[in-house]
Amino acid sequence: MNTPHQLNNTGGLLLNINENARKVIFAICIVLCLMPFMSPAVALLLGLVVAQCSGHPYLHLNHKATHILLQVSVVGLGFGMNVHSALQAGKEGILFTIASITGTLLFGTLMGRWLNIEKKTSFLISSGTAICGGSAIAAISPVIKAEEKQISVALGCVFILNSIALFIFPLIGHYLNLSQTQFGLWCAIAIHDTSSVVGAASKYGAHALEVATTVKLARALWIIPVAFFSTFLFKNKSKKVSIPYFIGLFILAMIANTYLPIVKFMSPYIITIAKAGLTLTLFLIGAGLSRKVLASVGLKPLLQGVALWVAISGAALYAVIQLA
Repeated sequence: MNTPHQLNNTGGLLLNINENARKVIFAICIVLCLMPFMSPAVALLLGLVVAQCSGHPYLHLNHKATHILLQVSVVGLGFGMNVHSALQAGKEGILFTIASITGTLLFGTLMGRWLNIEKKTSFLISSGTAICGGSAIAAISPVIKAEEKQISVALGCVFILNSIALFIFPLIGHYLNLSQTQFGLWCAIAIHDTSSVVGAASKYGAHALEVATTVKLARALWIIPVAFFSTFLFKNKSKKVSIPYFIGLFILAMIANTYLPIVKFMSPYIITIAKAGLTLTLFLIGAGLSRKVLASVGLKPLLQGVALWVAISGAALYAVIQLA
């Protein structure tokens, strides 16, 4: 997963403080995010507040930090999952995954043309919505030779909607009395980024988290065929496709937890650390959504992102209620 990596910007902040004070505030927030009482949703909200008030003093490092931290955290969560349950979840989610990815890419293409959005920006937003948010955008952007502005617009759009999803999906799930399996499937299909999928599912329950993480990571593998398809669509055969290798480590972690007793003994401690890492990741994502990033998205790309998100969320919700 990746975040909007903009240059550090102190303009437009609500607090007029010096650089050292900004760093102290930021450090205190990081410590708070590592506390047991901090939830992923509150961490994201805290990050958004910091972005508008005091700013992110290390914004130039945010992209790489969130990318690494999310991958390590997801692998850590694998130590709390069982291979047999994960395979069952994967089988339940495969048809939803294929249908939703294909439908989202087609609908996104039509929306982009109708709204007259630049082709590469539209494709990045569609890919991020269809597969796994920032990770898909980061993998596909070099393949289609996207410019920094196009990447930033797509990432900004995805992360704005991710932030909303993290708060409203658990509320909708409880209101509709979705089972943990249903909610996990819905999250994995309808929320863009892995961090927000895991954050929302972890609030709903342990089984919802297992289903959501497994289906989402299986979904992330679709980056590979979509990226290869992109090379032909945009007539660019010179770029290598970035393969999400950390998914293999996640699978190894599940296998170890299922079959090795000593790993089962250590798993609760690893999972606690992994969840803290995820919470910190969401804080960093929120802290990266400065006014400059929000303003850079623009109305038409945001409309495309919202339309795609509403369509995939509604269709996936109907499907999981009827079929899961």
